[in-house]
Amino acid sequence: MPRRHIMKWVLEFGLAILVGAAAAASAAGPVGDPNAGRQQELIDLLRQDCGACHGLYLTGGLGPGLRPQDLDGKPVESLSEVILRGRPGTPMPGWQAFITESEAGWMVETLRKGLPDDR
Repeated sequence: MPRRHIMKWVLEFGLAILVGAAAAASAAGPVGDPNAGRQQELIDLLRQDCGACHGLYLTGGLGPGLRPQDLDGKPVESLSEVILRGRPGTPMPGWQAFITESEAGWMVETLRKGLPDDR
């Protein structure tokens, strides 16, 4: 099989997985807080994935700080939109393929309270 066909298949397969995961998340997405297991996954995402750009302790880096004092006065809806859709023209990606709208809101509320210190 020629290399370009393999690359096309890999891209299409990866896209199908992402679309399927997003559809499953939106179809099953709870209206309210995620269950305890999902909450831990979202906290891990905040620490690891978000922390890669926003700093190990979310004090800022390539992206701005995400501590409670950094988010004070910023609307939950706006912050959720940034998490879901990213910021065009910046390195901030959108995460809507991996999380639901309600999960993004939960993440913002969790950041506004401060991440639990259970490392």
